Amino acid sequence: MVICELPNEKEAVYGALDKWTAWETEFPLIAVAKALNILRKRGQWVRVIQLAKWMLSKGQGATMGTYDTLLLAFGMEQRVDEAESLWNMIIHAHTRSVSKRLFSRMISLYDHHNLPDKIVEVFADMEELRVKPDEDTVRKVTSAFKKLGQEEKRKLVIKRYGLKWKYIHFNGERVRVRTQTWEEDQL
Repeated sequence: MVICELPNEKEAVYGALDKWTAWETEFPLIAVAKALNILRKRGQWVRVIQLAKWMLSKGQGATMGTYDTLLLAFGMEQRVDEAESLWNMIIHAHTRSVSKRLFSRMISLYDHHNLPDKIVEVFADMEELRVKPDEDTVRKVTSAFKKLGQEEKRKLVIKRYGLKWKYIHFNGERVRVRTQTWEEDQL
């Protein structure tokens, strides 16, 4: 990969990427997406951020997958402010089409950095847009309400989104089973 051997400077990376695409008639979106995936698997988060930002600056690859990878990279690099500004841009630009996965990613990022008030804000947007949270997100949101001392709201979320069924694999088959009722000590 071209950018792996470069110094960790924005100008050097952007220059090499511009040189790489200079003679292409079309933007090499598939190659860039593969490079992003490889860098993500290697855990080279700074490079992921540089490559994704460069691609977006060229007006290419503005997909939910790219945003998800970029939010993950910002979280791994402790760059919560940048993640938050990207999140605000996503919410304002793609209001009705923000996926459950992106909401979950942002809630996980805030949970990882122990920001319960921000978790509640993202969850409010999620509810406003009628995006149903998954079980892991529900657990993080209820934990945030607990940390903030908002027990009534916590119970309301459990009542509204507590999942009654889950699927497990048993003897090679996918089986639907009733989840245990949510106990106080489980949350």
